[in-house]
Amino acid sequence: MPPSSRRPPRAILGARQRHSRRVGVKLNTKVAIIGAGPAGLTLALLLQRGGIETVVLELRDRSYVEARVRAGLLEPNTVELLHELGVGERLARQGLEHKGFYLRRQGRTVHLDLQALTGRCTTIYGQQEVVKDLIAAFTERGGTLLFNVEEIALQGISSERPHVSFACEGETEELACDFIAGCDGFHGVSRTAIPEEVLTEHHVPYPVGWLGILAEAPPATDELVYAWHPHGFSLYSMRSPSISRLYLEVPADENIEDWSDERVWSELQLRQASEGHTVNEGPIIEKSITSMRSFVVEPMQHGRLFLAGDAAHIVPPTGAKGLNLAVNDVRLLARAFAQHYETGSSEGLDAYSENALRRVWRAQDFSDEMLHLLHRIDGDPYERQLQLSRLDQLERSESAKKCFAENYVGLPATPTF
Repeated sequence: MPPSSRRPPRAILGARQRHSRRVGVKLNTKVAIIGAGPAGLTLALLLQRGGIETVVLELRDRSYVEARVRAGLLEPNTVELLHELGVGERLARQGLEHKGFYLRRQGRTVHLDLQALTGRCTTIYGQQEVVKDLIAAFTERGGTLLFNVEEIALQGISSERPHVSFACEGETEELACDFIAGCDGFHGVSRTAIPEEVLTEHHVPYPVGWLGILAEAPPATDELVYAWHPHGFSLYSMRSPSISRLYLEVPADENIEDWSDERVWSELQLRQASEGHTVNEGPIIEKSITSMRSFVVEPMQHGRLFLAGDAAHIVPPTGAKGLNLAVNDVRLLARAFAQHYETGSSEGLDAYSENALRRVWRAQDFSDEMLHLLHRIDGDPYERQLQLSRLDQLERSESAKKCFAENYVGLPATPTF
């Protein structure tokens, strides 16, 4: 039976009925996307808009994917693209636009006015909310998205017709495609499908982590506060007018059980202290510790497989670049796919890794700079004085502020198709 007349198997038909009312899943597609995070879903919507057929495969279930609390700061490039894709309605209503942020140390607070320095602003809107919006738009527009997919394996990535095998609802399936986009994160299967001898991996673990909490407490600040303190870094952030998101620097091997709610609030009050400012406290609804590392793999492509987002790079969260880098990766990749299908040219696809890595390395450098500016990496008194000197320069020098602000809001975006 020819592929075009093959009836979708029960496993895929069931997924279609749950996640898309308009189209059935085909076992042939143009681009197979592995992972339904911000990278995979944004790519799916970009390609859908350009009439390029995709199938998105996700290991986890929908409720898990939509509840993952991750990044919350969106660069203006990301916000503009979400609106361009028609998924910015909730973002416009619920997102918190920030025209700047504060740097604090030893009770002194400096305001960096991003709008005045760069003409641009950032927006606070949780990654899980972005994912909800992307999933809703993609499936409502007829996109094919399968959750609870297991045993994903990428085959023939160096051939002209690669395929993805996977298990869904107890049945093993095979999806043939022109290209594969690996958007399945650091621990996904996509990067491991590339031969080891092809890749160069840069991996730098840091001896510190972030203890993060979500609290039912109205934020006591109008904008983010990045605080240097002899005890370690802290960050005052928010997710809504009633929910605060706060972080404390802790040793990388710290045990979360050693941090009672009382200890967390006490340390936050101490590290965020300044005249006339206190941290609003409330019930803690989530508490976790995130390790800090930098990771970059080169190249971000091999054969017909292209990596995007955390599958290719991890940045320390200090610079809030992770989600924004993922969105930029797929912006470039979607444009290259469009060029290929419209003109037959592979120029954009061939240059994808080089173009994406240019921005990745800039973000890595800035994130590393912020990490070393504000954290107690080794507790050395000499390093501490250098940190204070750099913070003093950011307070006194307009040119230093401008350079810092330009990196914080993100480089200009590469045009999409």
